[in-house]
Order: sequence, then structure tokens, then C-alpha cells
Amino acid sequence: MVYFIPVGAENQTAPTILIIGDSLSAGYGMKAEESWPHLLQKKLQEQKSSYRVINDSISGNTTHNGLSRLPDSLKQYQPDIVILQLGGNDGLRGLSLKQMRDNFIQMIEKIQNQGAKLLLLGIKIPPNYGAAYTERFEAIFLELAEQYKLPFEAFFLAGVADNPELMQSDDIHPNAAAQPIMLNNIWQVLEPLLSD
Repeated sequence: MVYFIPVGAENQTAPTILIIGDSLSAGYGMKAEESWPHLLQKKLQEQKSSYRVINDSISGNTTHNGLSRLPDSLKQYQPDIVILQLGGNDGLRGLSLKQMRDNFIQMIEKIQNQGAKLLLLGIKIPPNYGAAYTERFEAIFLELAEQYKLPFEAFFLAGVADNPELMQSDDIHPNAAAQPIMLNNIWQVLEPLLSD
């Protein structure tokens, strides 16, 4: 398994932000340095923050994949903050929402049991999956955030997903121009979690 680790990750004593995500965080269809996780590392460095960013995001991952690799990632990186960005592929594949919710619960509890702060990123799926499925899908993120009292961004593609100029030709993945907007959506919830 290959991880993209931005500049700063080599400092093993620095406080760590670990991103567990899918293609929306892996920089799909663009250079790694254009992706929002890389822009986050750059922003932290500009603000003289000591945090390093570990981007453990893999295109195509579902919540099942994330749950499978989470224990090793937590052990290896010992994060202070985890940004959990998964679920989109579960929804696009029409997978069981109960299983998705259960996977999230296990991930959240593993992260919290390690003592890391957790930021949950919500996502929406196209309406052609039917109102009942899409509404239930989106509700899971809010319910988990409330149940576990998590910092939460309900739709981190806000201002992006409805703008064709900010999307790649597949109409699923944001392009490079969208990444600063995505980072700004996330930063508003992430910044209060930073302790330095």
C-alpha cells in the first residue's frame, strides 16, 4: 500500500493529522500537490503550525476498506486528529446503509478509544438513487455526528458539486480548481481542533 505523505510528514515528533479517505481526498485526476490535503499541509506551514498531514486516502475505498486498514494506520501514525472522509463509494455502489453505518461506528470508536480528535466529513450522492436511499444516506452522517458529539462538515463539496466548472468530466470528482474551496469548507471545522 502506498501513502502520499506531504512535506512535513518526516517529522515523527510533530502532532499529526491523519486523513482516512477515498478519491475525493486522494487527489484523483490531478497532481498530488494540487489536492486539498496537500493544500492543508501548506496552509499549516504558512501559519507556522507544527502539524504534519498524513494523507491515507485511496481511490475507490468504501467504509469497509477504511475499517480494514484503520487499525494499522492508527498504530503507525499515532494521530492527534483524524479526518474521516468515506462513504461516497458505499452510496454510489448502492451498498447496505446499515453496514455503512456499522462500519462508521467501529471506525469512530477505534479512533476515539485511541484518544484522537475526530472530524467527520459528510457527502451527498446523486438523486437518481431514489429519495428514500439518498435521504437515509445523508442522515447517517448527521446522526453519527450527534451521537458521538463529533465536529462535522455536512457537505464538504458545498460550492463545488453544483458547479460544472469545478468538476472533472465524470461529474463525480472535483478538479484542481475546486480544491481550495473544499479546503476552506473543511478548515472552518478543523481549525478549532488545532492545539498549537
